[in-house]
Parts: sequence; C-alpha cells; structure tokens
Amino acid sequence: MSFIKARELLRIAEMAKARYRGVSLRDIMSELSVNERTARRMARELEDLCPKVMITEDEDRRRWWKLTQVPFIDHRVVNEKELSALDLAIRRAVRDGAENEVVTLQRIRDHLVASVPRSHARSAEVSSEIMMIANGFACRPGPAARIRQLHLEILFNAFIQPTMIEITYTSARDPEPRTKLVEPHGVIVGTRHYLVARDTLADADRRFKQYRMDRIIEMKGTANIFERDPDFDIETYCTFAFGSFFSDAEHRLVRWRFEPRAAPVAREFVFHPNQVMTDMDDGSLLVEFTASGWVEMAWHLVSWGNAVEVLEPPQLIEILEQVRRGEVDILP
Repeated sequence: MSFIKARELLRIAEMAKARYRGVSLRDIMSELSVNERTARRMARELEDLCPKVMITEDEDRRRWWKLTQVPFIDHRVVNEKELSALDLAIRRAVRDGAENEVVTLQRIRDHLVASVPRSHARSAEVSSEIMMIANGFACRPGPAARIRQLHLEILFNAFIQPTMIEITYTSARDPEPRTKLVEPHGVIVGTRHYLVARDTLADADRRFKQYRMDRIIEMKGTANIFERDPDFDIETYCTFAFGSFFSDAEHRLVRWRFEPRAAPVAREFVFHPNQVMTDMDDGSLLVEFTASGWVEMAWHLVSWGNAVEVLEPPQLIEILEQVRRGEVDILP
C-alpha cells in the first residue's frame, strides 16, 4: 500500500470514528476529491482494514461506516497542518472579537500539544508560525519586510520532513549571490524575518546562522533529509538577542532605569524573556537582562524619550545618543 493511499484510509477512519453517524460515500468524495466509484472502493478497503466497522443505512438508503475503537488512531500525534489550521482559527477569532471561541479553541490546542512529545510539538508550532505568516497573520505587529509566498511554502514543507533547502543569498558584507545548502531549524519573526539554519557546505563546526529572508534571492526544496538538532529550541535561541540581530561581541548584561513617571507603563512590558525588574526606593524601575542588539535597543529606547536612562553597557549609552542625534547610518 502506498503512503498516500494509507494516509487517505487513515483520514477516512478518523472521520468514521470522530463523527456521530460515521462517514458516508458523499463525505469521502468531498473530503478526498474523488468520484463515487473511488469512494466505494475506499469504503471496502476500510471494511477490510477495520473488520469491526459498523455499517448502517439511513431513511434515504445511504450507507454510513462507523468506528468506535481504533488503537492506531488513538495513538496518532497532532499533524503540523492541523495545528496550523487551529492557530489560524484562533487568530481569526481574536480578530473578530469572538472571545468565547478564542478560549475554547485555545483549550483544544493546549490539549493537542500536551498530548505529544515536546520535540514534535515544537516542530509543529514552528510550521504553524510559517503558515500564519503565509496567510497574512503576522506573529508581531508593526512594520515588517515582505516574504515571498513561495519561500514560505518551501520552508513549511522543509520543517515537516525535515529536509535541506538550497538558498541563493546576498549578505551585507558580500553582495555577490552565493548558493548555500542549509538545514532549516527555525524562523525569527520581527521587522526583519530571519531563517535560522546550518550551512552544510561551509561550517565544519555546525554553527547556527541567521539568514535575512528578504536577502534570499532564490529558495529551492530538496529531497535531502537531515536530523534536526534535538537540543535546538527557537525560544531559547531567541533570548540571545533583543530583537532579530545576533552578535556574540554584544552579548552582555543590559541595565535600564525608567523614571517614576514611566515605571507603571514600563512594568507592563516584556522587553526580554529573561528580564528582571526591580522597584527602586525613589519609585523608578530597574530592568536587567542579557542580550545583544544594541542598535535595535536604541531604536526602541528612543520611543521612551528622556524617561529612560541606560546604566550599562557603555557602548549602548553611546549608540543611544548617536541615534537621538541621527548619526547612526544603519537602516532597519
């Protein structure tokens, strides 16, 4: 039995178990886009696969196939596309102000994710993020660079397998297009979207690199399967930066002090996942965390005017003053 045929039979079995009356020929035809003859053949194959299937007829003499206990369905884990569709439904409900539906759908999502191993759940969530971007639901509000629809589809398929992808890339230091065969592990969503991957052709030490997705001229899927690093976690990886820019040279302790008048507002912000907030005796708020990305920090701090003071590092103090004077020649 081919993989596609087995997957279609599994889908019919799921429908036969999940739906109150079971599944009919019309359901099979609609779900799998097949004609009646093919639907009848698949129903017979379901009977062979599941001898305990119950077959009934309704008042219109339509046949229904119903399953009650199917072990191989009970132990099936959540599919990436299923989780993506559920996340899209949640986003649409949020957008439409349907609060009750949001709560219910989120509970369903939590049940699904909690029932699968952490590594599989995280893989599904990464794919879900890609699908939400592809469908126009940004993970973060505000200005963002455009991403080609074709690149999103290729990435989505590469995350599911997982398989290597071939990219033609230009960097800020090297404007000459270079072809790279990489192992995709995640996507960082922000003003600029970054692909986190390993370059199989250049890096002997197998380091993770960030590739700005707007600088990827061309992307192709491959049939080269690779083993995803089991220790890689996109959320942990992102804590090394304030925004999207990563730099080992800049990765150090950052300390900001918000004046008493700005402290109540600043206290509601999550500036960094690992931030530590301390209420000072004078009513001000001290925020501390370790990350890189000084220019992005300065861009953000400018929006607070003179209500915030950078205590350290000294390099950030200097960059912030340069940004305020319009002397930093770096584009977003």
